[in-house]
Amino acid sequence: MNHPLRARLPRRTGLALAIALASLPALAAAQDQATTLDAVQVTAQRKVENIQDVPVSITSIDAEKLHVLGSGGNDIRFLSARVPSLNIESSYGRAFPRFYIRGLGNTDFDLNASQPVSLVYDDVVQENPLLKGFPLFDIAQVEVLRGPQGTLFGRNTPAGVVKFDSVRPSREFDGYAQLAYGSDALVNFEGAVGGPLGARWSARASALYQRRDDWVTNTWPGPNDGFEGYDESAARVQLLYEGDAFEVLFNLHRRDLNGTARLFRANIIEPGSNRFVPGFDKERVSIDGVNFSELETWGGSARLRWDFGDLSLHSITGYETLESLNRGDIDGGYGAAFLPPELTGPGFIPFAAESADGIPDHRQVTQEFRLESDYGGRFDWQAGLFWYREELTIDSFNYDSLAPGNPRAGHAVQEQENTAWAVFASAEYAATERLKLRGGVRYTKDEKEFSASVLEAAPFGAPVGGPYTVDTDVDDVSWDASAVYEVNDAVNLYGRVAKGFRAPSVQGRLLFAAPGAPNGGVSTAGSETVVSYEVGIKADLFDRRARLGFNLFRYEVDDQQLIAVGGGANIATLLNADRTLGQGVELDLTAWLAEGLLLTWGSSYNDTRIDDPGLAVAVCGGGCTVTDPTTSIDGATYALIDGNPLPQAPEWIHNLTLRWGIPLAAGELYFFTDWAYRSEVNFFLYESPEFRGRSSLEGGLRVGYGWGGGAYDLAAFGRNITDQTRIVGGIDFNNLTGFINEPRTWGVEFRWNF
Repeated sequence: MNHPLRARLPRRTGLALAIALASLPALAAAQDQATTLDAVQVTAQRKVENIQDVPVSITSIDAEKLHVLGSGGNDIRFLSARVPSLNIESSYGRAFPRFYIRGLGNTDFDLNASQPVSLVYDDVVQENPLLKGFPLFDIAQVEVLRGPQGTLFGRNTPAGVVKFDSVRPSREFDGYAQLAYGSDALVNFEGAVGGPLGARWSARASALYQRRDDWVTNTWPGPNDGFEGYDESAARVQLLYEGDAFEVLFNLHRRDLNGTARLFRANIIEPGSNRFVPGFDKERVSIDGVNFSELETWGGSARLRWDFGDLSLHSITGYETLESLNRGDIDGGYGAAFLPPELTGPGFIPFAAESADGIPDHRQVTQEFRLESDYGGRFDWQAGLFWYREELTIDSFNYDSLAPGNPRAGHAVQEQENTAWAVFASAEYAATERLKLRGGVRYTKDEKEFSASVLEAAPFGAPVGGPYTVDTDVDDVSWDASAVYEVNDAVNLYGRVAKGFRAPSVQGRLLFAAPGAPNGGVSTAGSETVVSYEVGIKADLFDRRARLGFNLFRYEVDDQQLIAVGGGANIATLLNADRTLGQGVELDLTAWLAEGLLLTWGSSYNDTRIDDPGLAVAVCGGGCTVTDPTTSIDGATYALIDGNPLPQAPEWIHNLTLRWGIPLAAGELYFFTDWAYRSEVNFFLYESPEFRGRSSLEGGLRVGYGWGGGAYDLAAFGRNITDQTRIVGGIDFNNLTGFINEPRTWGVEFRWNF
């Protein structure tokens, strides 16, 4: 019998292909225009190549588009749904983004959570989730690599890689300064300056500052009067030395964030649906808990390259560290059900819940050596060694919201040391003038030493105890093989098969674990592996006035790591699913529709299914309607999730931008609009209409005038211009609590390029 994924895929594939083909007449009409697309250079295979020659499903976002998307001062989540198959969400606000590619991600909110999407910033992997939110400023390019990248990038890349590259120092004096002001007293400043420091040295300094006032009022006389404001700054300094056969690039960077943690809102979901309750007002809450988010990160790297003619040696050394504390009112309201009605609400609040998580101590060190050939013939290769070491301590606190001053009422600590090393090799061979073959292999060894203790018991939680320990020691071989066939100078066909690997995960959210829970409530998920198949076409159309990328993919994950979040017990438990299946299509299109009118368009369809008939997870603590089959385990209700889609995995993602430039005597008047759509998503592993996010469509608009040969730009902008409001996540242990997306923002911006 055919699996339901297989039955649906041909129809979905045909629809996406039909949409692409329907665009061709409009593109053909532009053939008489002179404007052509520049070649896009990427480093998806750790070397500079034309994106059309790379046998990977990849989207590149240039600096101008990043500038427009980030003009409202939003954090890295503004990339969500801006490329095919990419979703980003957070239950921590700006501090802790969670990435999903092709439906594969991790909803775990633990500060020790691993993600199957790796983020690489200036060639250094950012492993801890709090490192992944470093702001985007003075960026040359973003690359989103879909599918396993386990050969050249490492162990925790079974879903893909999001890669950021900063603007490098150069021999020319240049830079920019931009300042925006908008609604809710938004201030968004960016600037950079760089140039030569002598015959061999160059430098570049970049900075960002963002702030916004609170736009949500607290109507309860709690510790906070308002929420959703932030004050964030970041800086980067780079120093480049260029010798005759030697180059070194030093990088120092820092981030400071002081703002609001994720704002949870009690009982905002209408029972039996995924809509807001009548009378919902997004600008008002009633909360009696303390809320704040504080994060400080800094790091550095040294990237060295020695040129030996037809060989080059690369050394990449990275160091990252952070300190954080996030505290929030988890029940999303005030009081508790056992208090008089006038002292509890809004809606039903069974009991008060206020907690905080922080990292007081963290260190990550990475080292890579890579040897790369450049023979100029039919065969080239890369090979290298990688070493990774992370040490961190996590504090978890509980607080009594009902006592004066919200005193602490519980403390647990987690400590982990993670050491990993790998050896890898990759090769490329031109079998014929038109056919190129690639392949690679990587051996990884990963060890973790984990310990957790309850130092101060929380009410109704686990007693003082510990340390509870877990040690893991695994190894794995990941690989990839691909082929690119050049049909003609404009069209390439490719195929790829790849295996990825994610190391085991351990976490110990112990404060509310049941007394007597195995190992104090510490849970472990074993290694997961994925094998992915992909075929596609990359083409330059109409004499390079349009560029198309289209692919079909299918993957199978064995022992996928999942997190059963929350539920009536208010705990999070790691587990492995026997198998997960996914398949779909992805489309990228860039085209000059007419002189001065540029279109970018991306679409993806992702169908994911958990395949594990016996897998059961705890359901919500109250208020929701579970639509999965249920079973009773030790007197508690569990949902059987076999056949469910993965959480936060939209089937459809579409994105579109249009830029229309009108030349004037002294400059250019331009209009830029961008739109991003994602279909419905489940928030949790079980299915419930209350915890299924509605489809979302957000748009932006920018109208500007540039003059002075591109030196000056003045623009008015809007983000989320329709003021769409959506529930984008939930808390399911207590009541129908949720959190929402960012509001509409308007502003003006001036930019000076020099």
